[in-house]
Amino acid sequence: MTAGTASFHLPPDLEAAVSAELDAWRAGDKVRRLWARDATLWTGSDEASWLGWLGVAGDQLARVDALRELAAEVRAAGFTHALVLGMGGSSLCPEVLKMTFGRIAGYPELFVLDSTDPDQIRVIERKIDVASTLFIVSSKSGSTLEPNIFKQYFFDRAKQLVGADRAGSRFITITDPGSRMQEAATADGFRRILFGVPSIGGRYSALSDFGMAPAAIMGLDAARFLGHADAMAGRCGASVPAAENPGALLGILLGVLARHGRDKVTLIASPGIADLGAWLEQLLAESTGKRGKGLIPVDREPLGPPAVYGGDRQFVYLRLASAPDRVQDDAVAALERSGQPVVRIVVPDPHHLGAEFFRWEFATAVAGAILGVNPFDQPDVEASKVATRALTDHYEATGALPAESPLRVGDPACAATVKALLRTIMPGDYVAFLAYVPMNETHEVLLQAARLAARDTFRVATCVGFGPRYLHSTGQAYKGGPNSGVFIQIICDDPDDLAVPGRRYSFGVVKAAQALGDFRVLQERGRRVLRVHLGSDVKAGLALLGRALEA
Repeated sequence: MTAGTASFHLPPDLEAAVSAELDAWRAGDKVRRLWARDATLWTGSDEASWLGWLGVAGDQLARVDALRELAAEVRAAGFTHALVLGMGGSSLCPEVLKMTFGRIAGYPELFVLDSTDPDQIRVIERKIDVASTLFIVSSKSGSTLEPNIFKQYFFDRAKQLVGADRAGSRFITITDPGSRMQEAATADGFRRILFGVPSIGGRYSALSDFGMAPAAIMGLDAARFLGHADAMAGRCGASVPAAENPGALLGILLGVLARHGRDKVTLIASPGIADLGAWLEQLLAESTGKRGKGLIPVDREPLGPPAVYGGDRQFVYLRLASAPDRVQDDAVAALERSGQPVVRIVVPDPHHLGAEFFRWEFATAVAGAILGVNPFDQPDVEASKVATRALTDHYEATGALPAESPLRVGDPACAATVKALLRTIMPGDYVAFLAYVPMNETHEVLLQAARLAARDTFRVATCVGFGPRYLHSTGQAYKGGPNSGVFIQIICDDPDDLAVPGRRYSFGVVKAAQALGDFRVLQERGRRVLRVHLGSDVKAGLALLGRALEA
């Protein structure tokens, strides 16, 4: 079964199920209904209000000169760096583009901050020259906690370095019309205010200015990128039958396989486009993981032999034709021979990520219809935000977070408690490490070792998420999706904390509140979750935790 640049290898029973669903989509004229914004395709609630992304590629192409003018203005102003301050949908697309294309000569180097971890903020600050950095404050609602306190911190730093009268010229914001962020940007004299499209939710906003303004500023050829996206939108059009429609066919595959117990969408991407998985994680998990259903994306899990995988997997291989990886090719071929369902998508070159953004958005909407969920809301993300807000308000009033006594990694009881949690693992479960520690290569290597120990021992899918960024991504599925997750939340001390200007709480306190709030919501949802404190030496603590897992 093929559709342009994609091919699918399925066992016979799944092939039959996919064929039946394709027949149902044809008989029900469902592709046309999706483009007609028919909310009854999903749950009949507010879905029709969130489909602005269907036409955004063409709209952006029509105004591409505005993106070029923005890039020229930033270059002429002499900025050497640009820093996106955002979370989730407002930060992941720019991160994918930076990690994929690197620094483009003649343009500011782009960085992304999406963590309240004090050490991570300091690392970013050391990489830039604050006085010659353009800060891009990205927040659709304008009220999200993290972009607001990031803005407070760096606006205060800019005032110290260039003066209060010039600080605003170092900032732009991307936000929806009428938001609190627009009001703050106007009051502080920001260089520019760019507007999002109110009918496009954050995780579907990659091709709007939330993705394309940072792309233009870093020097990406926006017209070429959007051209590929618009071409894919045409191939997914209302008159294209589902069997020939790249987005609909992928979505039907994702949804049907999930309904047949294969809900762990294991992403394999060529090294040159590997960071695309971080964006796909959010899109899939936050869109479908609710009402006890959903797709559980598995990103950056090293490939293993077929024997380590259970019957709950579906594999998607995004192969970069201009720079393939032969080891991945061989591993994927072995998975196909073993009978695992595999989707292969050929990405001709990195600029075709524009096409993939649209394909996957369309596919996710289709999968949501098959699963019977609203792919445009995120009820359990809001639950974590409410819990965090209550804890930060408590700190503002009292100067302390509620007292607790988490399990410490060096305690004699730690290994036994971890072992007891892992004993609850059943076939079809997954293990997720939720790490509220600085996101860096050292810590990722240690966490990858831990996840491999869990995967190879129990033959289950594994995930690693750095907090708090995963709260705006996979956190929705962890709390609202299938109750098949086994969670180990990892926290640490922040001995070298960082103040938030104008607030009693610090960045370290915010991070601690986010972790505790998340833990409490997971407990309230009846999830199997353990909270482990590493102390102040994160590297040593992760090594100890790894040994406990191996034991």
